[in-house]
Amino acid sequence: MKPRFVIFFLILLNIFHSACTRPSTEETPKVSEQKRYKLERVGPADVVQLYAEGFEQLNSKEKTFIYYLYLAALAGRDITIEQHHRHALEVRDLFEQIFQHQENIDSEVRPKISSYLKLFWINNGFYDNLTSRKFVPECTFEQFKNACMTAARNGAQFDVAGETLEAKLERLKKVVFDPNYEPMLTNKTPGKDFTAGSAVNFYSRNLSYNEVQAWAKTGQEKYPLNSYVAKEKGRIVEKVWRAGGEGVPPGVYAADLKAVIKYLEQAIPFASSEYQAETIRKLIRYFKTGSLEDFRQYNIHWVKDDSKVDFIMGFIEVYLDPRGQKAEWEASAFYTDPEQTRLMQNLAKFAQYFEDKAPWKNEYKKKIEHSPIANVINVAVETGGTGPVSPIGINLPNEQAIRQQYGSKSVLLHNIVDAYEKSQGKVLVKEFAWDQLEIEMEEKFGSLADNLHTAMHEVIGHGSGKVSDKLQGRDPADFLPGYYNTLEEARADLVALWNAWDEKLVDIGLARGKGEARQIGETMYRQQIRVTLTQLRRIEKSDQLEEDHMKSRALIGHYIMENSNAVKVETREGKTYYHVVDFEAARKSTGELLAELMRIKAEGDLRAATALIDRYGLKVDTNLRDEVQQRVKKLDIASYTGFVMPQLEPVVNGGGKITDVKVSYPLDLAKQMLEYSRFTRAEKAAMAKQK
Repeated sequence: MKPRFVIFFLILLNIFHSACTRPSTEETPKVSEQKRYKLERVGPADVVQLYAEGFEQLNSKEKTFIYYLYLAALAGRDITIEQHHRHALEVRDLFEQIFQHQENIDSEVRPKISSYLKLFWINNGFYDNLTSRKFVPECTFEQFKNACMTAARNGAQFDVAGETLEAKLERLKKVVFDPNYEPMLTNKTPGKDFTAGSAVNFYSRNLSYNEVQAWAKTGQEKYPLNSYVAKEKGRIVEKVWRAGGEGVPPGVYAADLKAVIKYLEQAIPFASSEYQAETIRKLIRYFKTGSLEDFRQYNIHWVKDDSKVDFIMGFIEVYLDPRGQKAEWEASAFYTDPEQTRLMQNLAKFAQYFEDKAPWKNEYKKKIEHSPIANVINVAVETGGTGPVSPIGINLPNEQAIRQQYGSKSVLLHNIVDAYEKSQGKVLVKEFAWDQLEIEMEEKFGSLADNLHTAMHEVIGHGSGKVSDKLQGRDPADFLPGYYNTLEEARADLVALWNAWDEKLVDIGLARGKGEARQIGETMYRQQIRVTLTQLRRIEKSDQLEEDHMKSRALIGHYIMENSNAVKVETREGKTYYHVVDFEAARKSTGELLAELMRIKAEGDLRAATALIDRYGLKVDTNLRDEVQQRVKKLDIASYTGFVMPQLEPVVNGGGKITDVKVSYPLDLAKQMLEYSRFTRAEKAAMAKQK
C-alpha cells in the first residue's frame, strides 16, 4: 500500500539528527552547483529531477547490484503502459515518432503534440493519474494526421503491421481524440458496470462485472493477481501474465518478463547475502510460473530481508482494478540511509503498544511477534506503478495473511519527499488556512506533521489489526470488491490521527516534549481536514471521486465534520474554509470511524463498506469544487509531479567487468523517456526471438 502526494519525513529526521542497447550518460551537476529540481510544467503536472543522494558512498558491489535492478526495472516498464489501455503502446509509439521527426510540422501543432506526449509519459498512458479520466491532445485529428504524414516523410518509422498508416490513424481516432470513448481508466461508480465502464486492460471489452464475479466465484480464477480475463466464443478464459520456462508455457507479457529475468539473474552474484540472492531466485520463479503460491513464498522471504540495497518488483497494487484483484506492474530499486532510518525503526519497535491501544475490539487486535522492518531509503529508479509519479511511502506485502503471520516492511522514500519539498511552495496553505495561527502552525510544524503522519500510516497503520476467523483464511479484499483499497487507505490514515499526540512519540524521539507533540498532532488534524477541501482542485468537472486515496481522505474529513462539532465551515469574502475548533471531538470521531473500518475489514462486511464510503467518500459538492478550482487557478500550482529518474551507467574494465557505476541526472523528461522506449523495445525484440 502506498500513500501519494504527501510531503515529507526528511525535515523531521534532519531536526533530530542535526546534532547527534544502455541509456547514455548525461553530465552530472557538481556538488558546488545548485541542483535543479523543477524542470518544467506540463498541464496539471510538474516535472522534477530526482537525485540519488548517497549513491556515490555505496561500495562497488552494491552499486552493481542496483545497476542490474535498474535495468530490470526498465525492462518491465511497458507492461504498465499496456495494462493502462490495450492500445496505449501503439499510441505512444505514434507520438514518439512524430516528436523525433518534427521538421516542417506546423509550429502551432508541435507544442500540442509535445505536451500530450509528456503527459502520456508521466501517467504511463492517456488517463490522468489522479482523476482516472482520459486526456486528449489539444490539436485536432486532422492536424495530428498531417503531422504523422510529415513525420513519415522525415523518416519516421511507424509500425503499421499490415495496415496503412491512414487506416491505423482512423482506427485509433476515437481512442486518442474522443474524451467520451472509454473515458475512465477505472470506474467504480455505484450502480454502473465496473468492468465494462473501465478502460483498464484487465478484462476483455465484452465482459460484464457480474459475469466476471460469477465466474470467479466458481473457483476458476486461478491467477487473480496476474492475469487477463477474456470472453472468447462464449467462454471465459484466464490468460496469465508470466514468462514461462521450466515446463510452464509462456503467457501474456512473456517477452517483457524474460528481459526482466535476464537482468535479475545478472544481479544475483552481487546480492548482499545468500538470503537476498534466494529472494531474487524466488521472484524469478514467480515471473516464470505466475503461480500465486510462488509469489507468496517470495513475499515471505522478502519481508524478512533487511538488506541495505533492496527492491520492489512485480504485480503489486490493485488500485486500478475495479474488482480490486488484478495488480499493476511496478519496479523500484533503492538503498537505505542508515542514519535517517533510526527513528523509523524506533517507531516500529512500539508497534505492539499502538496495536494494544487501538480503538477497535480486542478480537481484532493481533500479537506482533517481530517488529516490522521500517527503513528510510533513497530511490535509484522507479517505473510502472511507482514512476514517474511516485509514492512517498510503501508498506508491503499486501496479503493480509502474510502481514498477520510474518509482518510487513515499510519504506519512506527520502529523496522523493526531498524533491517534493524543494520543488513545491506553501501557497496552497496560505490560500486555504482559516487564520494566521493555522498558517504559523503549518510553517512551524507542517513538515513534521506530514512526515509523522506518513510514518505512522505505513509502519503502524497498514500492518495493524487482524481479521475474523469467519473469513476462513481468505484476504478481506476478496469480500470488499471496489471498496477495499479506499477502506484500507483510510484505516491507515486514521491510525496515524488516533495516535497523533500520543506521549510515546516523545519517548521514541519524534517530538521533544508533550507540548510539541500536541502541536504537531493538531497540525496533522488541520492538514487532514484541509485536504478534504484542497483535493477538489484535482478532479476537473467530475461530480465524484475515483482515486482511492482521494476517496479515503474525503471519507475521513466528511465523517468527522458530519458526526461531531469539531469543524466549522467558515466563509470570508466568498471563500470557504474548514476550521478545526475542537481537536478532542475530532479525535473521538476518528476513533469511532477507525473502529468501524477495522470491523468492516475484519468481517468482510461489503454492505457496511458500501454505505459508509458512498455516503462520505464518493460525491463532490460541485459548487465547492468550482470555487476551489478558481482559487487554485490563480495560484498556478501543479496537481501532481512526475519525476525524471537518476541515470546509471557502468564503468567497465578491459575484461568487461563492471568496476563502478556512475550516476548522472538527465534534467530532461523527453530525452529519458525516449531512451527508455528504445531500451525496452530492443529488449522485447531480443526476447521475442528466443524460443
